[in-house]
Amino acid sequence: MNNQSAQNWQPLVGGIIAALLLVIGLNSFIIINPGQAGVLSILGKAQDGALLEGLHFRPPLVSYVDIYDVTVQKFEVPAESSTKDLQDLKARFAINFRLDPVEIVNIRRTQGTLQNIVAKIIAPQTQESFKIAAARRTVEEAITKRNELKEDFDNALGSRLEKYGILVLDTSVVDLNFSPEFAKAVEDKQIAEQKARRAVYVAKEAEQEAQADINRARGKAEAQRLLAETLKAQGGQLVLQKEAIEAWREGGAQMPRVLVTGESQGGVPFLFNLENVQ
Repeated sequence: MNNQSAQNWQPLVGGIIAALLLVIGLNSFIIINPGQAGVLSILGKAQDGALLEGLHFRPPLVSYVDIYDVTVQKFEVPAESSTKDLQDLKARFAINFRLDPVEIVNIRRTQGTLQNIVAKIIAPQTQESFKIAAARRTVEEAITKRNELKEDFDNALGSRLEKYGILVLDTSVVDLNFSPEFAKAVEDKQIAEQKARRAVYVAKEAEQEAQADINRARGKAEAQRLLAETLKAQGGQLVLQKEAIEAWREGGAQMPRVLVTGESQGGVPFLFNLENVQ
């Protein structure tokens, strides 16, 4: 009877052992996908050498693998500083970076998770790098020479994060703000410049108008001089008669029908039969 009971338990025990061996076997290997890197820890101690993409053995039951994303990450980080002229300057940077797979074990030992990396390394180093870049120029230069500000920031941030195994690929200035006092000063300066440009325009316009008046006066004087010379010449009385007729016509007055006998020094009648004069 006992032998029969033992025989009945043997398949069950064998099945349990096989299942345990299967579970242990499956947990003895781990697959690292492209864009990932792993850190093997045995009994809580991180082992040297990162696990790169592929199949890797790990001791069952006593080991654990931390997986890190080593593709490009993007985070927006705020920063603020004082400029060379002691103005407050605030910015927000978008930082594209990735973790160096070769340094992933050291990152695991010193920083732990990606959240810790951003909070404890990237954010404070961004702040310090912005202070370095902003302190080299005035607030106006920081705005007008934004590319130079970014270049100084990139150089400072890249060198600081590289020693932590963080590779900076690109940064961009998402936002750049200055104090309300400086904003008011910029607005006042723009208004003053607009007024100055308006004053220059008005002065030029007045100068052009004055020159036009001078030109008109010169033209009128020249016309009078030519008219005087014409009157002195032979036939000057005919010119006077023609101008008088044109003046009557332009004024809309009725043409006189009577003979006007006023005489000049030469005894020539002034007008006669004006209706027939064309």
